[in-house]
Amino acid sequence: MNYKMIFLLLGGLGLFVYGMKLMGDGLQKAAGEKLKKILETITSNRVLAILAGAGVTAIIQSSSATTVMTVGFVNAGLMNLYQAAGIIMGANIGTTMTAQLIAFKLTDVAPLILAIGAAMVIFSKKKKNRDLGEIVLGFGILFVGMSIMESSMKPLSHNEGFRNLILTLGKHPLMGVVVGLGMTATVQSSSATIGILQTLAGINALPLSVALPILFGDNIGTCATALLASIGTNKNARRAALIHLTFNVIGTIIFMSLFKIVLLVVPQFGGDIKRQIANAHTLFNVTNTIIQAPFIALLVKFVNKLVPGKDEKEDVMTLKYLDSRLLETPSIAVGQVIKELVRMGNLASENIERAFEAFVNEDERKISQVQEIEEIINFLDREITSFMVSLSKAPLSDYQSSIISSLFHVVNDIERIGDHADNLSEFAEYRMSKKLSFSDTAIEQLKTMVSTVKSTIDLSIKALENFDFEVAEKVLKSEVEIDSMEKRLRKEHIDRLNKGICYPASGTVFLDIISNLERVGDHSTNIAQMVLDYKGV
Repeated sequence: MNYKMIFLLLGGLGLFVYGMKLMGDGLQKAAGEKLKKILETITSNRVLAILAGAGVTAIIQSSSATTVMTVGFVNAGLMNLYQAAGIIMGANIGTTMTAQLIAFKLTDVAPLILAIGAAMVIFSKKKKNRDLGEIVLGFGILFVGMSIMESSMKPLSHNEGFRNLILTLGKHPLMGVVVGLGMTATVQSSSATIGILQTLAGINALPLSVALPILFGDNIGTCATALLASIGTNKNARRAALIHLTFNVIGTIIFMSLFKIVLLVVPQFGGDIKRQIANAHTLFNVTNTIIQAPFIALLVKFVNKLVPGKDEKEDVMTLKYLDSRLLETPSIAVGQVIKELVRMGNLASENIERAFEAFVNEDERKISQVQEIEEIINFLDREITSFMVSLSKAPLSDYQSSIISSLFHVVNDIERIGDHADNLSEFAEYRMSKKLSFSDTAIEQLKTMVSTVKSTIDLSIKALENFDFEVAEKVLKSEVEIDSMEKRLRKEHIDRLNKGICYPASGTVFLDIISNLERVGDHSTNIAQMVLDYKGV
């Protein structure tokens, strides 16, 4: 094998993988919210989980990405191992779509597909058409890469050393499994290595009897990505990665045990050898899923034995819904950002109530709790913002990109609500240190305003969580009530001061509290208004 052949092979492989990624990114952007909804339909129903895994993988064109994302979901506690097992099985079925596409003889028309895709990307004014153009362009680049690989490998069919290697692999099928495993673990893409198999078979350099064991090994090798992604995760996430490995190892053992039968069955589906390899890949994963799906509970039990023990106590100073692995699927990551913001918003809302209770009851313990939660809120502010910066650079649809831009303001508003809760706790500390007293009227007025403000925050968070325009409208009405209440309470309090009913030092704190509460209402309105900005979009 000379240097020119190696360079052409690597170049063709690079184009193939890039084309696959471009096509997947385009499909993700075109699918948009649909991709998020597919995974949100997941329940304990294993059939739905398998279908969701297959659907998502068919869209993003990578079982590794789906499995890594699943590991991230399990790590975040959003998915249990039973649901993860179903998605992983489905992902293995979805990834066979690439091999089936490759089996179509489109290398001759690939340049035309490329030209059409490039024209759509360059000249289309509408974003949707450009996203569609990316899919077509990726499809074309994939087949151009295949064509280059095919040209580079043609001399191999006459190479004596390569022929001897094929003869050896033909005599020792298990060696073929090891070769496939090593190839895919190195390239980190089973679709790429199966593409190479189809290319070699297409130039008559690789018989089906040698291709199949390598194909089975490819399915084991693709687990390397998820196993690497599980490093540093919790025990359940590591178990999810091991489910992927166990699933494919069991499948390979079954198919290698029935190798002679499989070798007879695959050609019966018809097609040339490229199509036969694609069909074998589909047959492997569909059959494997049918056999193992009824035994998901046993699979989970097995990996629990491999990774024994319970997870450590959940660390509150951590992201619950976000994981860097989710950046592989930006359209899903957008929904997870909203979930993390809802969590942050609920913490801020609870802290307002907790801080006021500390003020009323002069409770030092609650003051400490407010400060602890404020640290978590500040942590979430930094981490969510950092995640969104990374996400904003990922391939997103115009709508999703706009949402992320708006959410930068939302995270700031929630952080400011948290700051106002911290301010209230400081007023509680000041009251206790100065032994300030407040009239029953003043306390009752503050209780009424805090209740209204807390309700307004909760409504704004609910509006954000579901993009509920009706609830968002209620927030705007509630804000008018808060502004009116703040003015009325300020006036009444000044009247009390003038009549000598209230102490001046207490009066200053009272006015500071209602001022902070009014600003909390403003920040809640900002969140609701952000939701309303997308009404009719």
